Amino acid sequence: MSNDKENTLILTTEDGPVTIELLVDKAPKHVARIKELAREGFYDGLTFHRVIEGFMAQGGCPEGSGMGGSGKKLKAEFNDVSHQRGVCSMARAQNPDSADSQFFIVFDDASFLDKQYTAWGRVTEGMEHIDALPRGEPPRKPGKIVSMKVAADA
Repeated sequence: MSNDKENTLILTTEDGPVTIELLVDKAPKHVARIKELAREGFYDGLTFHRVIEGFMAQGGCPEGSGMGGSGKKLKAEFNDVSHQRGVCSMARAQNPDSADSQFFIVFDDASFLDKQYTAWGRVTEGMEHIDALPRGEPPRKPGKIVSMKVAADA
């Protein structure tokens, strides 16, 4: 685990903990907002409502439908981080500046998303717990985010 606990997230699924290194130098505003939401407990209890084999697991929607958010849109911070296994990136609507609270974690090479979505983190431990999430759009019994905390607070 990174020594920078202020820029490390612990996302706990029902299967176990996932450590995410926050890429503060690549997406500072997204990292700041995700930490703010995590500290408010916003993500606790939310589901992974869209999990596509070989592609990605998406969560962070308060409605569990893929239509909800925190109500605060973020300006895109597209960067040079390639969407490879374990990369965490923001979901958004067609407007590049429409990212809110929903994010996804990539299972496999998804480099076709590069520079179109804001990559803000990278799983450093526990990717097997993301791999274990039930598949579906939405899954019949969606996997949950038990909690999401900044490591400095954990």
